[in-house]
Amino acid sequence: MRDHVVAVDIGTSSARAGVFDTHGRLLAKAEHPILMNRPRENHAEHDSEDIWSAVCIAVRAALGQSGIEAAAIGAIGFDATCSLVVRDTEGRQISVSTSGERRFDTVVWLDHRALKEADFCTATKHEVLEHSGGVMSPEMEMPKLMWLKKELPATWANTGYLFDLADFLTWKATGSLARSRCTLTAKWNYLAHKERGWQGDFLKQIGLEDLLLRGRLPEDSVAVGESVGKLTPDAAEALGLTSNCHVSAGMIDAYAGALGTLSGYAGDPEKLEQQLALIAGTSSCVVAFSPERKPSQGMWGPYYEAVFPQSWLVEAGQSAAGALLDHIVRMHATGGEPTAALHQKIVGRIAELRAEAGDALGARIFVLPDFHGNRSPLADPHAVGVVSGLTLDTSFDGLCALYWRTAIGIALGIRHILEKMRDHGYMPDTLHVAGGHVKNPILMELYSDVTGCKVIVPDMNEAVLLGTAIAASVACGSHKDLAAAGREMYPGGSERLPNRSKQALYDRDYRRFLAMYRHRAELEAVE
Repeated sequence: MRDHVVAVDIGTSSARAGVFDTHGRLLAKAEHPILMNRPRENHAEHDSEDIWSAVCIAVRAALGQSGIEAAAIGAIGFDATCSLVVRDTEGRQISVSTSGERRFDTVVWLDHRALKEADFCTATKHEVLEHSGGVMSPEMEMPKLMWLKKELPATWANTGYLFDLADFLTWKATGSLARSRCTLTAKWNYLAHKERGWQGDFLKQIGLEDLLLRGRLPEDSVAVGESVGKLTPDAAEALGLTSNCHVSAGMIDAYAGALGTLSGYAGDPEKLEQQLALIAGTSSCVVAFSPERKPSQGMWGPYYEAVFPQSWLVEAGQSAAGALLDHIVRMHATGGEPTAALHQKIVGRIAELRAEAGDALGARIFVLPDFHGNRSPLADPHAVGVVSGLTLDTSFDGLCALYWRTAIGIALGIRHILEKMRDHGYMPDTLHVAGGHVKNPILMELYSDVTGCKVIVPDMNEAVLLGTAIAASVACGSHKDLAAAGREMYPGGSERLPNRSKQALYDRDYRRFLAMYRHRAELEAVE
């Protein structure tokens, strides 16, 4: 009986696999690292065959640990970062790197090489920009494709396949050229609410009129929870599964996390609208749903049916969150390589310092967290970070004070996003937090106290894998739809209410946060 599924999550640095039963229980998981090449500033590249190899290793390891037979797996699902995979006309690897190495055929999601191309897209003021907050991000696929065509013409001339990373994995698994509605709508400016999703006039304006033919991109898309086919014999052999195993449509990793955290509300659109998913790790993504289309200036979306049927999704976020704390640790004189153990040591010392100094710890340090641009709500990829209040202190306690105030800056950035969402008619009152930040007690405290929202942490902190497993369970028929799967597989969670005694303190910090934005703009405007 095929009453189990496998979920695969491709992050920035690793492939993870989990084996679930159809009640949402995680029986086993495994992880394998993936390579990233950083040949120059703002350039980041993966090797897609290295990713596929890591997937196969992780799936086989998780399956072995679970004790579940391959014949019991009804479906496998893939979620991934919005990285761009390029293959030649024969389906082989082709370089997207200025180094010319063929194995680096994938532009990583965080790559910002296409800033000029993104600005060009924004300047068109085309209708598609109404679904990306009015601004094109260099993290979207169109600017990256424009850069590729202009800067690596030989690669473009020999390109025969273009994929979002999740769609590449379903292609490797099934041979199907089907593309996910989730990936196309969110990252390729595909308007799923229109009869024709691709907007030919926009592609012509940005010089990509040959995109659909060049990339073998279909006119239609496959909804989350649908099957794109079954595993090929070769893929089944590589993964340690059977060729009777379905493959569900791929998902963007953050949206898989939103499905995993909010699936329990899928059958109640009114209640769903009050919930926000905060998928917080290297970067942070805030995801909200609405039964009707709403404005989204400074946010990504609204995207129609990117996850739930007949529902609009909007995403906001921070391009560097956990990555910013890593950076602070790495750059400080008493820091070093930002290992989990070092973060834990810093967090522990902060607790001691707060017990001694209270709210005075680092009270004159203020941080704007835009060290990798401002994804939301300013939608400014050119934005830079600001730190005010530094002294000559190079002690470990000095690092702890800076870390604490940086964490406050990150939480204030989330508050800034929520305020703008409310301006556009969203009604968030509950944050469902998942990802690596759940392990950081400082951030979990601040997300609640700084925003004033109730925070819910799922009882199983594997929301991204769970969301992918939920979609896979629908693809193989174990559950009839996403709402039914959510009711059965959502694990529940524990909640934390904001400490109202801290409200005045963080209200003042927020006023200072907004003042810093004004002051940064004033400095940059000086001639």
